[in-house]
Amino acid sequence: MTPIGFPKPVADLAPNSFEFETTPLIKPTGFREYDARWWFGHPASDRAPELNAMGVTALGMGLGTVVQERGAGPDIAVGHDFRSYSVNIKNALISGLMAAGCNVKDIGLALSPMAYYAQFALDVNSVAMVTASHNNNGWTGVKMGCERPLTFGPDEMSRLKEVVLEGEWKLPGGGTYDFIPGFRQTYLASLTQDRESIARPLKVVCACGNGTAGAFAPQMLRDLGCDVIELNTDLDHTFPNYNPNPEDLKMLHAMRDAVLEHGADVGLGFDGDGDRCGVVDNEGEEIFADKVGVMLARDISKGRDKTQFVVDVKSTGLFHSDPVLKEQCAETDYWKTGHSYIKRRVHELGAVAGFEKSGHFFFNKPIGYGYDDGLVTAIAICDMLDRNPDKSMADLRRALPVTYGSPTMSPHCPDEEKYGVAERINSIFEKMKADGEELAGHAITELITVNGVRVVTDDGTWGLLRPSSNAPELVVVVESPVSEDRRNDMFHAMDAIISAQPEVGEYNQKL
Repeated sequence: MTPIGFPKPVADLAPNSFEFETTPLIKPTGFREYDARWWFGHPASDRAPELNAMGVTALGMGLGTVVQERGAGPDIAVGHDFRSYSVNIKNALISGLMAAGCNVKDIGLALSPMAYYAQFALDVNSVAMVTASHNNNGWTGVKMGCERPLTFGPDEMSRLKEVVLEGEWKLPGGGTYDFIPGFRQTYLASLTQDRESIARPLKVVCACGNGTAGAFAPQMLRDLGCDVIELNTDLDHTFPNYNPNPEDLKMLHAMRDAVLEHGADVGLGFDGDGDRCGVVDNEGEEIFADKVGVMLARDISKGRDKTQFVVDVKSTGLFHSDPVLKEQCAETDYWKTGHSYIKRRVHELGAVAGFEKSGHFFFNKPIGYGYDDGLVTAIAICDMLDRNPDKSMADLRRALPVTYGSPTMSPHCPDEEKYGVAERINSIFEKMKADGEELAGHAITELITVNGVRVVTDDGTWGLLRPSSNAPELVVVVESPVSEDRRNDMFHAMDAIISAQPEVGEYNQKL
């Protein structure tokens, strides 16, 4: 039921107008596959906003309606990241949640995994974390869930979108608000207090890109027993050095330089909301997260009868071909990219861990609670080094079979167009395979279409194209077990097809 005086949201409004201040604005494309993200606006940009404060309140009313109709009850933990507008967005969201009868537990400034942890520590089923993660300034969003440790998937997001856009709120009122003091320390203590410090003296570069993790990661690593060199850990929502994104080469290069300058054992970099961790080894080599996942899978599966892992389709083929994992009877399931998908799959299979190439890692007990936490990943890496005192991070990297992978590359593509473009490119590859046409000089042997299309050729080289789940862009990854030249050839062959699509724009980075 739409309350008197609160109209249904609209998709477009002129900024700085009377209507903009009195009408809820929510662009429908902001409801993504497993979370929500909108362009909120930035003084240096003339891009039209996709969301306003009244729209956020409408979102809160819709979220409160959905979690209760799904049987999760009225209690919900809410936090926000360190952006200039995040606390205001959180407050508008809380207004909507309370109108829907929710009892809000406000944990204040938080990492996403701290908000997930609050579901367990405060014994509530639902969570709403206001964050745009590593997105540029001007973006905002909400990560949500009502079945710990899981977050919303397509079904829940589809229902939320319907409730909000159609104004199908249920608004009994009577919600309550409680601020939870000191929850940052509660969360940090949960990571290190019931375990011994690492025995091996580790010098660690801790890079946070001036994002929210700067208020958490350095202290956690010191509590773990590490000697910490801080890199861009001061909170600054303008991100003056680089966006806090451990997949971004600029951040990885800064970590590399710091590791070499200080003679560190490892560099650990955290994204804007702390649910991902990137790694640079002691020789300054940037290790893509999927390779870090293989190293951790080797370490975790050692001495166990059988271990199950889950990885996303962007990840290295080593999870299937690595001889050590085969010898240790480790099994791996390739699944859809996206923290909600992998988290849910890890939960369904009872897997020990799940790894995404983006750096979202999911550890079930006894390591973690099943959700993605970059600080827990950092602990797992330090524990792996502690259990291998005679080996450096570079030694562990060199012990892997050699493959030549790319970073995640993202050409711009509008949200309204990206799924259709991906389907069109998939059809092109299907026709090439059916016609026996080669790609980059090699026969196509397999097309994996669980999420976008992963094209595999006869020498094991592969390339992935999929629509991004949380940004107006496509995602491109390539890998070859043969050589850098073969990797590059595969990318250029795929890019010739991708860039020929008129809706596709510039890449964020290229080989």
